[in-house]
Amino acid sequence: MRLKGKNALVTAAGQGIGRASAMALAAEGAQVWATDVNAKLLESYKGVANITALPLDVLDKAAIQKLVAEVPAMDVLFNCAGFVHGGTALVATDAEWEFAFNLNVRSQFWMIQTVLPKMQAKKGGSIINMASVCSSIKGLPNRFIYGTTKAAVIGLTKSIAADFVGQGVRCNAICPGTVDTPSLQDRINANVDPVEARKNFIARQPLGRLAQAHEIAPLVVFLASDESAFVTGQAYNIDGGITI
Repeated sequence: MRLKGKNALVTAAGQGIGRASAMALAAEGAQVWATDVNAKLLESYKGVANITALPLDVLDKAAIQKLVAEVPAMDVLFNCAGFVHGGTALVATDAEWEFAFNLNVRSQFWMIQTVLPKMQAKKGGSIINMASVCSSIKGLPNRFIYGTTKAAVIGLTKSIAADFVGQGVRCNAICPGTVDTPSLQDRINANVDPVEARKNFIARQPLGRLAQAHEIAPLVVFLASDESAFVTGQAYNIDGGITI
């Protein structure tokens, strides 16, 4: 039980990487508060040990503040919420840009800003931010807005790490390649030829397959645990070889 005695808060925990990570954290002994804007998705946690499921819209700052005030001080925060826009700069709209920065970046800022004081009082904590290999690490075609926001997440992560390293609060980002999640399936199904679209996603993975959400969760557990006590300010690629 690597996380026994720790409290963890996970956003976008209703499905995909968020859910796999919440389950993995709980399996390692953490008390997990699994949140999602879609309350129906949270019903799957009913009866699961060590997990409390709570609805949360991370675009609502007041809702974040209310929830954090009502739960215990967190040892771990996993900012998993996000959205992927397709397209280049020529087709990107101001509305898409604003939405993506609000959800992919500003919501992480709000979550961190709200959770940090309790971490400071405990003299420790681990903040884990969802970035992507599609970011400042690597440019991918037709991911202009998404890649820009995830580059911002890496910058946010390093800034938080630098500001609070002396107070026992660590901050790291995880940078997945292409993960087979319901979100990805929705994007695939939006194509004229979903079968060809899936083949194209697989083709850019040197391992020859998509990642599964449960393959990302162990990195979240590591960064949440004391095994990573000397790790902060890092952006971890877990990308199936995209950046080789």
